[in-house]
Amino acid sequence: MIVEKEKAMNAQELRDKTPDQLREELANLKKEAFNLRFQQATGQMENTARMRSVRRDAARVKTILNEKAAAAASEA
Repeated sequence: MIVEKEKAMNAQELRDKTPDQLREELANLKKEAFNLRFQQATGQMENTARMRSVRRDAARVKTILNEKAAAAASEA
């Protein structure tokens, strides 16, 4: 199995995305987190630090979605 080296998401890169793109990214991160939990339970996990980075990336995406929602609410 080839393991890709993924860099942590940059908040500025995420701010440039649309809310729909962010929701899609969040869904992908949740799927990955599920798969990582499954790997951990079956003893197949190769990179345990990836769980932490996926959780943090998901939190980063949620934070920016909330920022965009608050900005849209204050403008309206």
